[in-house]
Amino acid sequence: MTEVAEQFTEERSGEVARITHWIDGRRIEGTSGRSGPVYNPATGEQSGEVDFASVEEVDAAVQAAKRAFESWRTVSLSRRTELFFRIRELFHQHAEDIAKLLTLEHGKVLSDAKGEVARGLEVIEFCCGIPELLKGSYSEQASTGIDVYSIRQPHGVVAGITPFNFPAMVPMWMWAPAIACGNTFVLKPSEKDPSASMLTAELLKEAGLPDGVFNVAHGDKVAVDAVLEHPEIAAVSFVGSTPIARYVYETGTKAGKRVQALGGAKNHMIVLPDADIEMAADAAVSAGYGSAGERCMAVSMLVAVGHAADDLVGAIQERLPKVKVGDGMNPDSEMGPLVTREHRDKVASYIEKGAAEGAKVVTDGREAAPDNGGFFLGVTLLDEVTPEMDVYKDEIFGPVLGITRVDTYEEAVRLVNENPYGNGVAIFTRDGGVARQFQFEVNAGMVGVNVPIPVPVAYYSFGGWKNSLFGDLHVYGPEGIQFYTQGKVVTSRWPDPATSKVDLGFPQTR
Repeated sequence: MTEVAEQFTEERSGEVARITHWIDGRRIEGTSGRSGPVYNPATGEQSGEVDFASVEEVDAAVQAAKRAFESWRTVSLSRRTELFFRIRELFHQHAEDIAKLLTLEHGKVLSDAKGEVARGLEVIEFCCGIPELLKGSYSEQASTGIDVYSIRQPHGVVAGITPFNFPAMVPMWMWAPAIACGNTFVLKPSEKDPSASMLTAELLKEAGLPDGVFNVAHGDKVAVDAVLEHPEIAAVSFVGSTPIARYVYETGTKAGKRVQALGGAKNHMIVLPDADIEMAADAAVSAGYGSAGERCMAVSMLVAVGHAADDLVGAIQERLPKVKVGDGMNPDSEMGPLVTREHRDKVASYIEKGAAEGAKVVTDGREAAPDNGGFFLGVTLLDEVTPEMDVYKDEIFGPVLGITRVDTYEEAVRLVNENPYGNGVAIFTRDGGVARQFQFEVNAGMVGVNVPIPVPVAYYSFGGWKNSLFGDLHVYGPEGIQFYTQGKVVTSRWPDPATSKVDLGFPQTR
């Protein structure tokens, strides 16, 4: 186990660890005089103090990346492939170390944390095929004696600004394709759970990644703005809430950068009367409460069509007392705490707000939360939620599952299509024709048919529509490769010098 993993997975007798930046291949202690606390959400105790970068410290990370780019971009595709296979092997070997850091700083149960690392590893594995992914095209004799071919080249220094809910996986979705394409990378991770990014940096160095190719600058809005406004950062990828995604997109593009900014979600799961209710109930509980609902792909609204509603509510209610809420390091726990006390309190306030708006509180998570100082909230089920309620409109980002009742399939689809978010959606049915019609007409970027959380495999791309995405390219997969490269077309001719002549006319191809 590495030093970074050990500092949080071993007992430290109340010691608060300092979490520094990673610039040019080594840890760099912050000099801004600003920092933020890191907590173990299961106990409520502070476990770390993370340095917050100044504008100058972000610039130091960018300059290190800029220096490294000149040599990194010349590394052959075969050498990059060899390196990525080593990276894949090291991350596989240290998957449990990374997962433990996630559990101790984010709070998700260890099995969820291991799943997060596994999904990130899929993208690293995809990038092991970078020679194939960067192949261009070639047209011989496009005109007499003229050949035309296309290539894709890296931008230079690129950056990622990542959220607290997936502190290992989402950065992997960004740095892996960015670096494989020949860019150098500056990561601004969430200040709530930053240690996974430091372990990532150590593992990349151990794998042989040259110094400066991967850098980490921790911080808050000061660091974010420094990234967005830095003239030598060419592209920025972001995942977070919709208001911040819009800000990142507008600020970054105004500064001339390519930006992909993934925002929030209000994911619906439609259950038709012909659906397998037991399977739908299992899926709803898993997708609604896994990771304590802190997923941009979590199902937060069930749309029960016709007579499916009563049976579905009953089946879900029957399962909720069996959900074991506790410390994520306890193998018996199925749902851990929320990431901070403030976020737990905000999520809990929606239960009271929902009741005041007219929703029926079937199960109240405040009554089942462990009382041990941690940031716990039990599972909550709200029935008879209507679209004008805040619990329907807002992204709650916690273990609160709402049920809306409609009479017809058409009403259900209209709810999804009228929603300002368009991240993911699912339908549960036994009717293949209805499922095919649904995927054709629903306005969302990711669709599941009897699959509640349709996160694409690594060789497709992840991203939503509407207010869930700002920019035109999704994350990882083919669109990720496109985002982190720019196209170039070369037109070449090797004429016989004896036939060469000046021609001031428009280039001809016939």
